[in-house]
Amino acid sequence: MSTITTTVSVSGMTCGHCVSSVTEEIESLAGVEEVDIDLNAGGISTVTITSSQELSPAEIGEAVAEAGYLVVANNA
Repeated sequence: MSTITTTVSVSGMTCGHCVSSVTEEIESLAGVEEVDIDLNAGGISTVTITSSQELSPAEIGEAVAEAGYLVVANNA
């Protein structure tokens, strides 16, 4: 089974708790296998998602918004 890697840019994260919140929300999406976040405190952080199925930008955006942050770019 192949995996799909999706990268998005997220604004507003400042600490490890932010990373945990976003990770938890994205991991709740169907098919997500791994979430890796390169935190840029107070700036734009890079979120890399590995999944077994394609995730729509809307799905990812809603999960990030549920954690209280904003996707500013979908870098697919």
